[in-house]
Amino acid sequence: MKNPPDREMLMRIQGIVARETGKPLGPAAERELAGVLDEANGAARAAAFGRGFHSREVTILLADVRGFTAIAASHPADMVIGLLNGCLGTMSEIALKHQGTIDKFMGDAIMVLFGAPVGRPDDVQRALACAVEMQLAMHAFNSANRGRGLPEMFLGVGMSTGNVLAGMLGSERHSEYTVIGDEVNMASRIVALSLRGQVLIGQGTHDRCQGFAETGEPMDIHVKGKSQAVKLREVVAIPSLGLAVPRQDNRRSHRVAAELPLRYQLIADGIVLPESHPGTVRDIGYGGVLLEVDRELPLYSEVRFDLDLPLVGRCARDVYARTVFRKGGEGCVRFGAEFTSVPEDAGADIELYVQLQVFTGANR
Repeated sequence: MKNPPDREMLMRIQGIVARETGKPLGPAAERELAGVLDEANGAARAAAFGRGFHSREVTILLADVRGFTAIAASHPADMVIGLLNGCLGTMSEIALKHQGTIDKFMGDAIMVLFGAPVGRPDDVQRALACAVEMQLAMHAFNSANRGRGLPEMFLGVGMSTGNVLAGMLGSERHSEYTVIGDEVNMASRIVALSLRGQVLIGQGTHDRCQGFAETGEPMDIHVKGKSQAVKLREVVAIPSLGLAVPRQDNRRSHRVAAELPLRYQLIADGIVLPESHPGTVRDIGYGGVLLEVDRELPLYSEVRFDLDLPLVGRCARDVYARTVFRKGGEGCVRFGAEFTSVPEDAGADIELYVQLQVFTGANR
């Protein structure tokens, strides 16, 4: 199967042929041309393999589907694969539109490079436009799926800009063009912190895009491998292009007061730690909770918990959330936590609980 850059090149050649001759190539000629492109691509890869790695400035965009594991566990495999292919296919088309290089797919995530193998003066601007359009496309993707009774999928996007080593990695039998270095690791850390529907960027990206993208206030976070805090910003809009990141509806839901005891587990490097700790939900909405806990937690910690919902008569299980702000209080530690992954049935139960609280006047 031809990779996406080859397909894009084939379509461009078809466009040139059609413009000059009045009609595109026929199926046989198109297959022959595709073979020529494959040979050229193989020769270029073989030649590049011998040249080794070189340093260059690159913007790395990582887009990761949030809550995909919960969707995969509760829906038929063919439907799940169809959803994922549709999502990643849409993201690929947007990446190619903005002249990004698709480095790889990693399960339910896509990594796109701007600045390698070809660097352009506006790499950062194109990467930012690509990220915002990805979120807009996911918004439309979900709107279409809701009408078909399919589950929603949300995207977290993280970006980092800086110098990396770029080149062919592997052997003469199999090799791939890729980038390695600290900025790749940083992009991975940033996307792990991004919430559903967010575009988060590192300091290097922000330094190169001032005046182009509208961003929120800087957030200081501590990441593995860095002795000092790094600054992240959420991209809100690109005014010159008339683009704005759509805010998720579940971030704007009713918030109702609650007193729901629970036990939570911390998550470290993607692993749910076995020890559980007591906590209480003090208010709740469709997209998050105010969590009162027994200890200080680092901001942007991720936790997992089950939540008994008395008005609904059910338990919302396997809820994952990330602490996004600390709220002061006498003699207690409270964090605003936004859901990062909620099984579909648990999400429906939480929404029902909030609605029942509102409708019965239980909200203070």
